[in-house]
Amino acid sequence: MKNLAGMVVVASLFLVSFKPLNLDEVATAIRSGNVDQLSAFFDNRVDLSLPDKTDTYSKSQAEMIIRDFFSRYGVRNFQIKQRGETGGSEFCIGTLQTQNGDFRTCLYLKQKGDRQFIQQLRFQVLQ
Repeated sequence: MKNLAGMVVVASLFLVSFKPLNLDEVATAIRSGNVDQLSAFFDNRVDLSLPDKTDTYSKSQAEMIIRDFFSRYGVRNFQIKQRGETGGSEFCIGTLQTQNGDFRTCLYLKQKGDRQFIQQLRFQVLQ
């Protein structure tokens, strides 16, 4: 019985170790201001909310808008403050630090098949 329990624990750890690290990869892309790496996770349509515009954009439009935003504000760092998971989807709330101020950042990744895609990305000015 101990062997069976041990095998279950090892198998669980093995399976958990192969869980996609999409949220961590997204955070790394934001932290470094790497739009190419970030946009690889965009869904076909992305809800964007920025200080000067809010709408749903195609993947290519969202990429251009975020590229402009990161360029205009100068990304310095990104820290996740809270993260969670529900039904295979993940979300996080964090702080984007830029040369021109800090932004509360919320993002939502939804599971589609064997991958997760960013469906929503919001940057709100911190007061």
